[in-house]
Amino acid sequence: MSEIKTAINPRRDQDFPEWYQQVVRAADMAENSDVRGCMVIKPWGYGIWENIQRQLDALFKATGHKNAYFPLFIPISYLEKEAAHVEGFAKECAVVTHHRLEVGPDGKMRPAPASALTEPLVVRPTSETIIGATYAKWVQSYRDLPILINQWANVVRWEMRPRVFLRTAEFLWQEGHTAHETQAEALEETEKMLGVYADFARDHLAVPVYCGEKSESERFPGADRTLCIEAMVQDRKAIQAGTSHFLGQNFAKSSGIKFQSREGREEYAWTTSWGVSTRLIGTLIMAHADDDGMILPPRIAPTHVVILPVTPKPDTRDAVLEAAHKLAGELRAQRFHGEPVVVEVDQRDLGGGTKNWEWIKKGAPVRIEIGPRDLAQGTVALARRDKGVKEKEFLPGAELPAQIPAILQSIQDSLYVRALAYRDENTVPINSRDEFYAYFTPKDANKPEIHGGFAQAHWCGCGECEEVIKTDLKVTIRCIPFDAKAEEGACVVCGKPSHKRVLWAKSY
Repeated sequence: MSEIKTAINPRRDQDFPEWYQQVVRAADMAENSDVRGCMVIKPWGYGIWENIQRQLDALFKATGHKNAYFPLFIPISYLEKEAAHVEGFAKECAVVTHHRLEVGPDGKMRPAPASALTEPLVVRPTSETIIGATYAKWVQSYRDLPILINQWANVVRWEMRPRVFLRTAEFLWQEGHTAHETQAEALEETEKMLGVYADFARDHLAVPVYCGEKSESERFPGADRTLCIEAMVQDRKAIQAGTSHFLGQNFAKSSGIKFQSREGREEYAWTTSWGVSTRLIGTLIMAHADDDGMILPPRIAPTHVVILPVTPKPDTRDAVLEAAHKLAGELRAQRFHGEPVVVEVDQRDLGGGTKNWEWIKKGAPVRIEIGPRDLAQGTVALARRDKGVKEKEFLPGAELPAQIPAILQSIQDSLYVRALAYRDENTVPINSRDEFYAYFTPKDANKPEIHGGFAQAHWCGCGECEEVIKTDLKVTIRCIPFDAKAEEGACVVCGKPSHKRVLWAKSY
């Protein structure tokens, strides 16, 4: 039997981690930088992030939030105010200790000893503490609440095992930080913003997610509750695609965010934080890409339609290019989810096959070829990235512009349906410890094939049972699903009574 020929080598079923890296490279989305653990996001990858940012930003503003910006540097003393928080982030912090360089005796640059900072500064791993100190100045009365602010920024968490988009020392994200008069308002905010993330994942990224609450051991450091959305990717592992934290009054007390209540009492505010990052791009790749490259949901694709003029002879070149640009203008006049359809005419002096494969690997939703024969027949050749790379439809060119929004929506929907079917096929109820261990153990430890998935299994609520599974199998409780039905059972680890199933998986 002959080897399957694909644009990406190795295939997903051969070496999923290396396949992922090759898709990123082939799609020209990002590359590793000279600074270990950091990445350069290239225009195609950054175009995806710009769309994610713009669309999410509109959703945040529609729920009453405004954008602001807070310092990159955080005094160490701020982190120390919240014990669980500093403990949770201490090992990931990059620290600034000097403010000037000088030439040393060996002729090399070094921090100037006389420039040592009185108090070292942490490069922002997350902003609860610095924003809390600011809110403490802003809030005096219940009339100053709520504060609903979001920040688009970069953060640094020192990563020992970097992987582009998934885990890098520096990454881009948004972090919402809100302060409220009552516990009920803060809880409502926490749940509302998780709902925004879940809707965005489903409707924009075409990624189905489970919504639920983290177990105590998996909570954000310093939070009372952490809510999350969890997605399954094509090696059947989970990826945390967004989190929303109910911080209670923990950070308000450590930062001094207090106010005079309606009854004249001094009270502490109730706060939340929530965020997603460029990890969403990694999620997109692993959820949708195939062995020929990236496949982008149209709603977040930097380009919706690529027109590839076919100009084999000089005497027909001008006519073909004129037709291509005319069609591009007609397509740009169409709207997809309220925004103009984005079209690119690829006139580069490259072979048609080379250009076609570049756009396949980039994952452009629609490719359209126009050549002399198409002009004569009044048709165009249309290829959808959600279908086989050699599949084409020949459509009347005059009718295509009006059809393109529906075609793009069809691609968007098909990617979601495909991802949902894959997730549901690989989400299974498990009732015994032996079955659980077998499910998450590869048959050949030397060649670990894609195995496992999401397990819906009972848990007694004991942290020790959770730790046993994490140690033995590197499997964690991804969330306690909101829609988990009350059901009597026995903990899959210790056999003690359990009242509902939780979601277990290996994860990124």
